[in-house]
Amino acid sequence: MTLSVVGISGSVTRPSRTTALVTAVLEAIGQRLAVRSTLVELIDAAPLLFRSLTPATLDPAASDLLHTIGSADLLVLGTPVYRASYTGALKHLFDLLPADALIGTPTILLATAGSPLHGLVLEHQLRPLLSFFGALIVPTALYATHADFQDHVLACPALEERIARAVDASVRLLPGTGANAMARALAEI
Repeated sequence: MTLSVVGISGSVTRPSRTTALVTAVLEAIGQRLAVRSTLVELIDAAPLLFRSLTPATLDPAASDLLHTIGSADLLVLGTPVYRASYTGALKHLFDLLPADALIGTPTILLATAGSPLHGLVLEHQLRPLLSFFGALIVPTALYATHADFQDHVLACPALEERIARAVDASVRLLPGTGANAMARALAEI
């Protein structure tokens, strides 16, 4: 069974450090598991979503996009920090999702910003948002600043280690993989 992993970049610019970080996490997951990865970039998806102000007025393409997100086995959600929060485009996407769309979905949270001053956006903005939707949030969140990138490419070994830790934790939360990890750990004792 191939797992579905959906990465969402809340960035509305290109190139994007947020998209680079989401992509790095998707690639790290792909190195661990056989997955079908989908990257949703709001720079492309926002115009489609903004045609609808309510779920009742979604066109088929927007409905398909929300179905892809809601049916993911694992979600990687990233946003640039904008005015001390996630982007308005990302908020609109979540306004259109049904409240039960992500119940039990393991989710890795990440954010990017120009300085370390907004690191708590993960805990005070994204974690409550995903908790509302019932997502199973991976404890290791990822936060990166401009200094962690070289020309929009990840260039920080410490952040790469955190990515590996977040991926390890998320793999344990996936159906059929957590029990196997526990059995291997117990066998090593």
